[in-house]
Amino acid sequence: MDKRERASGILMHISSLPSPYGIGTFGKAAYDFADFLRNAGQKYWQILPLGPTSYGDSPYQTTSAFAGNPYFIDLDMLREDGLLTRQEIESRFWGDDPARVDYGALYAGRYELLRLAFRRGWDRDREQVEAFRRENEDWLRDYALFTALKSHFGMRSWIEWEDDDLRLRRSEEALARWERELGEDVDFCVYTQYLFFRQWNALRAYIHKLGISVIGDVPIYVPLDSADVWAAGEFFQLDDQCRPIEVAGVPPDAFTDIGQLWGNPLYDWEKMEADGFGWWVRRMKAAARLYDVVRIDHFRGLESYWAVPYGDETAKNGRWRPGPGKKFVSAIKNALPELDLIAEDLGYMTDEVIELREFSGWPGMKILQFAFDPSGESEYLPWRMDRNSVCYIGTHDNSTLTQWLEEDATPESLAFAREYLGLNRQEGYARGILRGGMGCPADLFVVQMQDWLGLGAFSRMNEPGLLGHGNWCWRMKKRAITPALTKKIRRMTEIFGR
Repeated sequence: MDKRERASGILMHISSLPSPYGIGTFGKAAYDFADFLRNAGQKYWQILPLGPTSYGDSPYQTTSAFAGNPYFIDLDMLREDGLLTRQEIESRFWGDDPARVDYGALYAGRYELLRLAFRRGWDRDREQVEAFRRENEDWLRDYALFTALKSHFGMRSWIEWEDDDLRLRRSEEALARWERELGEDVDFCVYTQYLFFRQWNALRAYIHKLGISVIGDVPIYVPLDSADVWAAGEFFQLDDQCRPIEVAGVPPDAFTDIGQLWGNPLYDWEKMEADGFGWWVRRMKAAARLYDVVRIDHFRGLESYWAVPYGDETAKNGRWRPGPGKKFVSAIKNALPELDLIAEDLGYMTDEVIELREFSGWPGMKILQFAFDPSGESEYLPWRMDRNSVCYIGTHDNSTLTQWLEEDATPESLAFAREYLGLNRQEGYARGILRGGMGCPADLFVVQMQDWLGLGAFSRMNEPGLLGHGNWCWRMKKRAITPALTKKIRRMTEIFGR
């Protein structure tokens, strides 16, 4: 990304798009949003991970690092393709609040409809589906069988399955036997992945036609209860019963005195290095097929990571352990020299993490909400930013700009921001901070859609460390984007050469 053309973009996850069926999809609203981005002069659409979500509904805790989320398959497109009827779609309950995702309603209704589509389309589309299966065999076989087995075993975690040939040994004989026994469920999973990638590839081609690139996200960790850990347990720190030895998190900090306990199993970096980081190379190649630019979440964990004893209820008792560092970075750069990457270098920064980011050449992230320490010492102040960085007002983990102004920013921080940016009440503090980001030196400036809309706490995407709590639920209302807003964004973009 070094010496990228000066540009701006908008962060808007697929789930937050409007639709009549409970959650944003790859349907008409996504195409409309792409048109809006072009009309507003934006060159990037940033989204969150597209993987299949599970308990807690977080896109950062997916059951596969390679698969797509079936919730994003557009139902109207399936109707137009002859796989569903309007009556079937409209007979389901999708939630009663167009501004929130009702994940319970989705779970109850979406898979029934996808099963109908599968039964109608499987024979018709068999040739294309089998080609898709062959092209993605390196992850699809494991994921489809894992998904079928999860359903068979009552959605329990795979470490609780009774069959040790599946759970501990993964014998080829057991895998083949269960594939035969659960054949229809395996095929159903394959078909939904075929539908997901067919719709996503069509949408992405349209986005590209408009001159817009997609920024996607790769979470550094995967959950224990995932096809990834089940299928490649040798690359994770597990005991002889496949239980984690230590798990991921972050230490106590200014935001929480108990740290954040993520609970993900940690990688066995020595074994990964001995394999040439092959699992990660495959993962990044899969990300490159989805996105044009890939943001690596929790980049600092590649230098050193916080390891918490398995079973602890908080992250307080963790310890720092060395990550793969420059060897990992070199392996990814050698395998994928053209891949455009962003390093999410937030959190507890050290000289070693900064050195690793500089070694990679990947741009780091700058957050304006963190910039206005009255001491004037913040590394996020615009004058301190270099070109090879990406500026945000806040990410999906932060308050919206309006919420920050109303609830989070101290009077001293607001006073400093007012002085630094020349904010005034006539213009509005929010617009003034948006202007400050647009004018900063960073080559890329990205704004959450909520901030352009001026939305408050209700539209915050995620509050880290709090499971549930309305996280991942915000949706944009159907007519929220107006010609006046589009014109305002475009004009500010033009003024600051983005």
